[in-house]
Amino acid sequence: MAHKKGVGSSKNGRESESKRMGVKIYGGQFAKAGNILIRQRGTTHNPGENVGMGKDHTLFALIDGTVVFKKKLKNRSYVSVQPIVEVDVAVAEAPEVKAPKAKKTVVVEEPVAETLVAETETEVETPVAETETEVQEEAPKAPRKKKTKEE
Repeated sequence: MAHKKGVGSSKNGRESESKRMGVKIYGGQFAKAGNILIRQRGTTHNPGENVGMGKDHTLFALIDGTVVFKKKLKNRSYVSVQPIVEVDVAVAEAPEVKAPKAKKTVVVEEPVAETLVAETETEVETPVAETETEVQEEAPKAPRKKKTKEE
């Protein structure tokens, strides 16, 4: 039994903390001035327009704008920040919503004779709806029953 017992903890602990490298703000995303775009060792990505480089090769935005990645000479990657162009956009007005048309019933009264005759009402037939939407608009709605406490 030539094994040591539980003394190995002092021999461990050589693993370094992760440096959290990589792209922090991707192409097409908005970056504020001073935001870190890329943390890297060496110049994997080179600074382009409106991008600065720190002493540890960290790329950062110099102005507010949109991040753009491009390949340029010698197939090198360049990171740029394009400024935001303010464009006056006309605000479109919302279209007016039309209320559905109510069904009109035509009541025709027959002339009253000299003798006392009861008035009668007749409905004039309306033309048959050709489309489905017209059928839905012309359909009468049934009255709703109110619920009472007993039900």
